[in-house]
Amino acid sequence: MEMINVLVVEDSPTTREFLVHLFDSDPAIRVVGTAADGEEALVAARRLNPDIITMDIRMPGMDGLEATRRIMETQPVPIVIVSGNVDPGETTMTFRALQAGALAVIPRPYGIGHSHHEMAKRELLQTVKLMAEVKVVRRWPRRKTAIPVPPLPNPESTAARIRLVAIGASTGGPPVLQTILSGLSERFPVPVLIVQHIAVGFVQGFVDWLNGSSRLPIQVAAQGDPVRPGHAYVAPDGFQMGIGRNGTIALSPDRPEKGHCPSVSHLFRSVAEVFGANAAGVLLTGMGADGAEALRLMRDQGAITIAQDKESSVVYGMPGAAVALGAAVYVLSPGRIAAKLQELVKTGERP
Repeated sequence: MEMINVLVVEDSPTTREFLVHLFDSDPAIRVVGTAADGEEALVAARRLNPDIITMDIRMPGMDGLEATRRIMETQPVPIVIVSGNVDPGETTMTFRALQAGALAVIPRPYGIGHSHHEMAKRELLQTVKLMAEVKVVRRWPRRKTAIPVPPLPNPESTAARIRLVAIGASTGGPPVLQTILSGLSERFPVPVLIVQHIAVGFVQGFVDWLNGSSRLPIQVAAQGDPVRPGHAYVAPDGFQMGIGRNGTIALSPDRPEKGHCPSVSHLFRSVAEVFGANAAGVLLTGMGADGAEALRLMRDQGAITIAQDKESSVVYGMPGAAVALGAAVYVLSPGRIAAKLQELVKTGERP
């Protein structure tokens, strides 16, 4: 069995020792080094060439965001953010780190003796093992430029048959969703429903971060919310999200599907049942196959279906499975997905 070599970056000596202890408990993982701040992390990453790095965000000197950015620009390696809390400042930095190339965020595990310790420990170890397999690419430094958005006609004058857009994403999804949502006009005439696989406790921070760049107002979905044109709704922790026939959010505390709650499959099936051909489904980067079969169901019902292309996907599992099933009408990069959605709701084009 090939060992996974981990570099642990954490400024607290106690927490650092705790994380090393957790990783040492797994025979497939070996901690090859530790670092107490971003500067040490850069040196250790070059010297040790780890398979994966667990990164704290708030550290003295160079923080985890800047360290992630520098590592991904010079010697890219899979990075998992291990976050100590979900206060607004830290979550904003965390999602900026994902934008800079980190693969996932996971809460710091509870201490030994806590009732959720074993569950949190398993989640951490599984995440590190899965993310260590991801082939990351160098992120070249670049300026952030605004995405030009073509104007839409007044909603009353659009001939679009699409009445709702459903989007599903997992690993690598947050920055892709940011690109797509920031590429839609504030007059986008249909609602957008989103399932993003993310660690428990981070959904509100994720929504707040997206709102910083989106022209559409984005909110965490609540049971019975009427879905409004030009608004986006993100599934909350621990609930499957669908859409009712009366056009309101339907949440249910169902069992995980394909290991996920919320699951993309549940959302897509619900949209297929209620909206049929009058919907668009978009499946983005992610590990596994959640949403692929349900995207095929949407296509069979006559909906427009889009999968992210392989070149732009951090992990091609979910969109790749959809393409293999013939579920995608279009296979596009994130920027082209935004443009295609604009075009579809403007013209009512059908392939």
